[in-house]
Amino acid sequence: MINLKTDEEVELIRQSSLLVSKTLAEVAKNLTLGTNGLKLDRIAEEFIRDNGAVPAFKGYKGFPNTLCISKNDAVVHGIPDAKDYIPGDIVSVDTGVVMNGYYGDSAYTFCMGEVNDNIKKLIGVTKKSLMLGLSKAIVGNRVGDVSQAIQHYCEKENSYSCVRELVGHGIGKNLHEAPEVPNYGNRGTGPKLLKNMVIAIEPMVNFGKRSIYTATDNWTILTKDRLPSAHFEHTIAVSESYPIILTTFEWIEEEIKTNRDIVYID
Repeated sequence: MINLKTDEEVELIRQSSLLVSKTLAEVAKNLTLGTNGLKLDRIAEEFIRDNGAVPAFKGYKGFPNTLCISKNDAVVHGIPDAKDYIPGDIVSVDTGVVMNGYYGDSAYTFCMGEVNDNIKKLIGVTKKSLMLGLSKAIVGNRVGDVSQAIQHYCEKENSYSCVRELVGHGIGKNLHEAPEVPNYGNRGTGPKLLKNMVIAIEPMVNFGKRSIYTATDNWTILTKDRLPSAHFEHTIAVSESYPIILTTFEWIEEEIKTNRDIVYID
């Protein structure tokens, strides 16, 4: 069942979503060569709690950390570890918070040092596909319009692969609500988009084939061909003429542009 939100609920989700964005900006500020995921995870958890919220992921179905950190050929759900980041790593960071009873969720993929142009293009395409997908999240369209926009840009125009087993989702009083929002599909299919539906749209795009598998930690999702993957996510509210983006990348990208160890990808 899809739960439409009141305007007041949308505002509460916005507050949670903005804290997620600030948390990812804090990660970007501290994400340097020679640091590691466990250090970033501690920083993020402290930041979230200091701002009156609770990490949404920690303890969720047994997940042990505040951040999902997925490096290189890891698609999503990576567990932070003590391995230092080195030049050429791409690092996807996904996190969520719950504040005042409502969730926010967002993800961003970072380039550590110089990476080759092919990987820069993958990251740029993934980020743009998110914006193309969410541009379709208006009243009267369907979930399939969002899905098709993402898939067409990634696969047809750029020859990458959209992961199919993992999807975006509704969000509100629960981290995962109806409807599911796949990153592939056909226009005019799926649930109709209605005013004040709140959804998290999150393209997961592989450089090679779309096939994935789960690591022995029972969490980390990896590409079968061991080629890199990128991931971006916004939480948005559906309205009549344009999507209301409740998260923001602005603060994250301000930190990237002042961090000499991260390459900004437009």
